[in-house]
Amino acid sequence: MAYQLHDVDCVRGATTVLEGVSLDVNRGEILALVGPNGAGKSTLLAVMAGDIVPSRGRVMLQGKDIATFSPRELARLRSVLLQSNQVSFSFSVRDVVLMGRSPWAATSDDETDERVVRQAMADADVEHLANRSFQALSGGERARASLARVFAQDTEVVLLDEPTASLDLRHQEDVMVAARRLADEGKAVVVVLHDLSLAAAWADQIAILAGGRLVEVGVPTETINADLVKRVYGIDVHVLSDPSGRMVIIPQRP
Repeated sequence: MAYQLHDVDCVRGATTVLEGVSLDVNRGEILALVGPNGAGKSTLLAVMAGDIVPSRGRVMLQGKDIATFSPRELARLRSVLLQSNQVSFSFSVRDVVLMGRSPWAATSDDETDERVVRQAMADADVEHLANRSFQALSGGERARASLARVFAQDTEVVLLDEPTASLDLRHQEDVMVAARRLADEGKAVVVVLHDLSLAAAWADQIAILAGGRLVEVGVPTETINADLVKRVYGIDVHVLSDPSGRMVIIPQRP
C-alpha cells in the first residue's frame, strides 16, 4: 500500500474543501481523481503530497504518517506535477529536467542521472527541445518538460495534477502511456483528470469527488454510469464502448 488516507478534512477559512475522505492507493496502479471544478481534486493531491496539512484525519505514506518525513525524504518518496509550470530563470529544458535529480544529490552517479534524464525526456517527448530555453516554450511544451522533470525524480509515488490539460491528443495519450509504464514498474500513480473517457481507459481505480466528498471509488467500468455522471456533473451522457471495448463517455447533445 502506497497511501492510506483516514477521514481527512481540509478547511480553508470558512470553507470546507475536503470532508471525511478515506482512500487507499496501491502500488502498481493508476488512480484517477475526477470530479467537477471545485470538487477538491487538486487539494486532495496536495494533501497527499504533504504540501497541505489536513485539518483532521491522517495521511499515511508507505505505512508512516506523512507529517513525520523531512522535505528531502518526501522528495525521494513522491514527485509532484503542479498545474502551474513556472521557471524563474532562462534554464534549458535539459537543465529543468535535470532538476528532478536534485533530491538524489550525493547518492547517485552522473551515469545514472544521465540515463534517468534521457528516459524521462523520451517519455515526455521533449528530447528535441533539450537545448531550448524553458521560457521560450509553448504552454504544451512547458507542460511536457515539467512532466519530464517529475519522471526524472524517479520516485515510488508519482502525483500528477491535470498533466493532459494543455496537451494535444497525441501527447495526452503519450502521458498516459508513460503513467501506465510507471505503474507497471510497481509505482503508485495518482492523476487528476477532467476527461472521463481518458480516466476510464487508463486508470485501474477511479475516485470521484464532488463538493469535497468522495462519492465513489472503484474500477472505472464498475463505477462510472450515466446516472452517476448526471448526479455528479449535472449533465446527461452516453456511456459507450469503443471498438477495443474501452469505455467512452460523451455528452448527450440535441
